Amino acid sequence: MLDTLRTLYDGDSDRAHRFRYTLLAFDIATVVFVIATSFIERTMIVTLLDIGIGVVIVADFVARFAIAPRKWRFWTQTATLADLVAMVSFLVPLAGEGLGFLRVLRTLRLLHAYQTLSRLRQDWPFFRKHQDVLLAAINLAVFLFVMTGLIYVTQEKVNDQINNYADALYFTVTTLTTTGFGDITPKGEWGRMISVAIMIFGVTLFLRLAQVLFRPVKVRYECPTCGLKLHDADAVHCKHCGETVHIDTEGQL
Repeated sequence: MLDTLRTLYDGDSDRAHRFRYTLLAFDIATVVFVIATSFIERTMIVTLLDIGIGVVIVADFVARFAIAPRKWRFWTQTATLADLVAMVSFLVPLAGEGLGFLRVLRTLRLLHAYQTLSRLRQDWPFFRKHQDVLLAAINLAVFLFVMTGLIYVTQEKVNDQINNYADALYFTVTTLTTTGFGDITPKGEWGRMISVAIMIFGVTLFLRLAQVLFRPVKVRYECPTCGLKLHDADAVHCKHCGETVHIDTEGQL
């Protein structure tokens, strides 16, 4: 059983690739489900889907723990924390509605995007070539959805301007981009503090994405002598060993 799990999670066969991309599709569907169900009344079908997704996450969690070579290190990974929170949030219906606010934390499942990017780098040259842009985009997306979740859970009951996840996402984006239309404003100290965090950290992540999109700081070229892969765009010598490098570039203004 363990050998089969290791083959599926870490192997290079077509079956392993299909399995991992199925998990990726599941993560994407989970996030879509979170957003979609914020617009509708909770029904028995939605509750059963909640529990079903939670069970799948539990199974994935147990499988990854079983094949982890260092069990102690497994518990220190960010994705492990994300899974624990997501499991609780999806299985909340089993404990009643008192902990219903935890459902919004299921967006932390997005943290699996970092593991997904690592797998995609191994499988596809396109992702290896553009990994800086993709990592910056994932950082921004994860921050955006987690902060949206916090805004939603803290404002939905006290702010009549925020009635669903889309309202919270709209406020988060306008705050992050410093557009600030003012048609939605946070209430209470928690709302204001979260808004401050969105403006400070969100703008930084947004500018980082813009930087790697329009003005790459480094280019990827493997030095034939020492193997250093990141160099300045106008470099003619490797900074590590001094070897002459021939980077295909049009130069900088």
